[in-house]
Amino acid sequence: MVRKIEQNDIQQNEIYQIMQIWLEGNIEAHDFVPKDYWISNYPLVQKQILQADIYVYETDGKIQGFVGMIDDYLAGIFVDRNCRSFGIGHQLLNHVKSIHPVLELHVYQKNRRAVEFYLGEGFSVTSQSVDGETGELEYTMSWG
Repeated sequence: MVRKIEQNDIQQNEIYQIMQIWLEGNIEAHDFVPKDYWISNYPLVQKQILQADIYVYETDGKIQGFVGMIDDYLAGIFVDRNCRSFGIGHQLLNHVKSIHPVLELHVYQKNRRAVEFYLGEGFSVTSQSVDGETGELEYTMSWG
């Protein structure tokens, strides 16, 4: 089930689950970026999550994935490693597509799995640039 996390009702265990999925997902998907980069950004991202619209996919009280939105910017889709390839990312994306007529995101070029996922979901590459923090090439993709 997909539901929005209400910021005034967010519980500490929900933040912990979300942040663990975020950290593990980034380390796995971005093996070309030093692990310490993600670990050092953990506190900042935790603060940013509290300012974003977060939609979670949850089963039996356990968060299995989430998507973060800032206006029409899709900050990321993350699915627990044990729950991948079951359509959770697709359901989360469809949920935000039903709310937002247009979406934009950034994705590292080397994250081929994510690039292919977004292309398959109707996104197109609109530009490319170098991420100033990691030095990695990234695409800007849009939908709608």
